[in-house]
Amino acid sequence: MDEFDLIRRFFDRRLDAAGVAVGIGDDGAVLNPDAANQQVQVIDTLVEGVHFPEDTNPADIAYRAVAVNLSDIAAMGARPRWMTLALTMHDASEHWVEAFASGLFDAADTFGVALVGGDTTRGATLVVTVSITGEVERGTSLLRRGARPGDAIFVTGTLGDAAAGLSLLQRGEPDSELVQRFLRPTPRIDIGTALVAKASAAIDISDGLVGDLSKLLTASGVGGEIHLDKLPLSDALRQCAPAAQQIQWATCGGDDYELCFTADEDVVTDIDGITKIGRITAGRDLKCMLDGDVVEIDVSGYRHFQ
Repeated sequence: MDEFDLIRRFFDRRLDAAGVAVGIGDDGAVLNPDAANQQVQVIDTLVEGVHFPEDTNPADIAYRAVAVNLSDIAAMGARPRWMTLALTMHDASEHWVEAFASGLFDAADTFGVALVGGDTTRGATLVVTVSITGEVERGTSLLRRGARPGDAIFVTGTLGDAAAGLSLLQRGEPDSELVQRFLRPTPRIDIGTALVAKASAAIDISDGLVGDLSKLLTASGVGGEIHLDKLPLSDALRQCAPAAQQIQWATCGGDDYELCFTADEDVVTDIDGITKIGRITAGRDLKCMLDGDVVEIDVSGYRHFQ
């Protein structure tokens, strides 16, 4: 197969997705956004050996590539509409591409996003770049700035599972609930849209709770205090490692793709799947508390170009 045969066979779906005037097959997609809404554009790149182990199932690679972008869409309070894919591969093995396409469309169909274009190339390293366009009602997108002293700090889901799963995967233990949390994260689209006009600020947790919450605090010009005993931890994580390791994974492990947001707690009582972990303060620092004491958290971890 050449690149054009590959696209036609595995990625060119004849679809009637809302807003798609021209999809795959031309020099560009032609889309019809709703005039009452604003577009939200996100993009993420996953590199073999950096963002996932080299022997990862191609279906999981594709699903993860879509899900991490959808998490950014969720953090903006938007609904996903369309995506494009840039895929660089070692070779075009039919078995590999078929599995990859299966995972890609599994995520796309689950969360209602249509593939409308992209590019395929040969290269020495497997690289997957997905860009997603979402929509949000004009003037209502959630931002990192906007948190106010007195707001409560919340997170969705459970934390630390993905980091624990990656650790198990690297140890050759691929079959577990925690590994699946790393390979196939669940973007919180429904919670994100439910937070519109309720949350004062929001961010998705991709680089770890402490690191990403710190970005939100900086953008908002405020401080924060979180209580480590309030962090939502899954039973699987609690059974996987000692308490100190659980806290390290939950605060700094990254790859959870949950949401962290701030709000008046009285306005989010109708939203399921969230946990209050702290409060916004008038200072500029983030304090992590355990049993009434400030705890120093090791935030060292992987950073590109460091």
